[in-house]
Amino acid sequence: MKTTDPARRFCERRVEGRDDAGREERIVIWIERRPGALWTVGRSVNPHLHPSPEPRHDDVIWQGYELEDALEAANATLEDDCFVSEADGGEARIRPFGREELLAPLERLFFGHPAT
Repeated sequence: MKTTDPARRFCERRVEGRDDAGREERIVIWIERRPGALWTVGRSVNPHLHPSPEPRHDDVIWQGYELEDALEAANATLEDDCFVSEADGGEARIRPFGREELLAPLERLFFGHPAT
């Protein structure tokens, strides 16, 4: 899911499954860093079908200033969506969000180079 706003999307996960009517469904969950040091966790259902690549206002599920809280919110959302996908017969074994994968883009944002 592409975004053209000034926020920086650091990582995302995709959960493939079926909706209540049995149609294919794609859920995208992401963590981004917005201006003012604001971590944001988003979740969008079938973003590829939206008229705009911009996340909708109601796609934001959490905002705050602590990285660990962002990871907790993103991973709880991911776990819930994977549980539902597996219950519907999908194979939703997806790697959880990790602190390490956020550090490299954060260092690039601050210092212009990856974490070592």
